[in-house]
Amino acid sequence: MTPDWTDDQPIYRQLKDKVLTAIMDGALREGEALPSVRSVSADLQINPLTASKAYQELVADGFVEKRRGLGMYVIDGARAQVLEAERKRFMQDVWPRVLETIHRLGFDAEALLKNGTSQKGQ
Repeated sequence: MTPDWTDDQPIYRQLKDKVLTAIMDGALREGEALPSVRSVSADLQINPLTASKAYQELVADGFVEKRRGLGMYVIDGARAQVLEAERKRFMQDVWPRVLETIHRLGFDAEALLKNGTSQKGQ
């Protein structure tokens, strides 16, 4: 994970999103331990309380479990849950804007598919 923070969201939420992306992409696998709060806060140069808050939200959301004395672990089924949540968010938040832009620019489905297929091989 890299410390490329933005000003539009609190850092703990951005860290949470980075962990969720790592789970979704397979960089953090189910059953695998998350880096310790101390380690991640040192690596990313953030306050340990910020890292702890991000991890607590991951536990509360059911993607990670806390094992006393051992740390935080990605739960079984977390990747599928993250993918489902991201797909839902995309369809609710992103797709309507994309669709509006498609219509505004006058694209048709065939042209979009052709362009998307040709760029996929690049």
